[in-house]
Amino acid sequence: MSMQERMLFIIGTPRSGSTMLERMLESHSEIYGRPEPHLMTPLAHLGYWANVDKAPFDHVLAAESTRQFVDDLPNTEADYYDACRAYADTLYGRMLEPTGKRYFLDKTPAYGLVVPFLAKLYPQAKFIVLTRHPLGIFSSFANSFFDGDYQLAQEYNPLLNRYVPVMAWFLREQPVPMIHVRYEDVTSEPEKKVREILDFLDLPFEEGCVEYGRKQPEVKGLGDPLGVKKHTRPVTTSIAKWAEELAYDQTKLALMEDVIGQLDPEDLKTWGYPVDELWKPLHEADFKDIGPKKVRMNKYRLQRKLIVQSRVAIKGSFLEGLLRKVRLACDVLLREY
Repeated sequence: MSMQERMLFIIGTPRSGSTMLERMLESHSEIYGRPEPHLMTPLAHLGYWANVDKAPFDHVLAAESTRQFVDDLPNTEADYYDACRAYADTLYGRMLEPTGKRYFLDKTPAYGLVVPFLAKLYPQAKFIVLTRHPLGIFSSFANSFFDGDYQLAQEYNPLLNRYVPVMAWFLREQPVPMIHVRYEDVTSEPEKKVREILDFLDLPFEEGCVEYGRKQPEVKGLGDPLGVKKHTRPVTTSIAKWAEELAYDQTKLALMEDVIGQLDPEDLKTWGYPVDELWKPLHEADFKDIGPKKVRMNKYRLQRKLIVQSRVAIKGSFLEGLLRKVRLACDVLLREY
């Protein structure tokens, strides 16, 4: 069996529940999970498929030269993707082989932005596309990394604007074998959804995939540093948190109405959250004790809080200018040519 047929990708945005789903599937005896290897994103931006904004070489010239070189290959683009695949197959294959398992599972949220490249590189691989209520994603994103500051989170990374269009295209076109699951369905009906995924992978159901927390992951890596560690199985407690938050804070609500208004209604429908149903949890819920909740501080949240506050404090200040000069000096000193 080729690596093409042994590769399994979870495609989802940050804060969509992909770490939870990865933990569930890697609990299966035939799946080796490796959280966020990030092998594909640099490969996608070598210049032929996409480019980077900055690199320690002339990336514009390199991209143009690569395209000219590929155009002169016997099979042009097909040869280029064969070469990229050989690189990826070597790394994935040598990591998977000692395990004796059937599938290598790569869960890297950044891949949601390069799925057209992935579809050409691994057209025979299996893809699990995980979507979550857009407002649930953004609420989790803002609270996890920006201390609940929605405006700062949107300015730093307009997550929904970037991910929704390209992932909706992927779901509509279905250029590769895929199954689409929603976070809310996985948490509310975990056994049913896991069975559907395993049927898609031609694997038998194993109870440990639902009770994933009872088995320690073989490899520690990037991913949800808080939520997944707290539970032994999927829970539904986070499904409507965003609605309670927006019901209390009209400023956040106005911002999210603007963000949702920027998205194509057809894209949202493809994601599984039509505009005419998107706001229902907010309008229909009977919230009790609405107001700011006391967040339990821990090492991770304290670290994120300090980073966010430091970013705000130095923006436009003398210190920001000084840090930029120090970074430039370091770049010059460390440059090899």
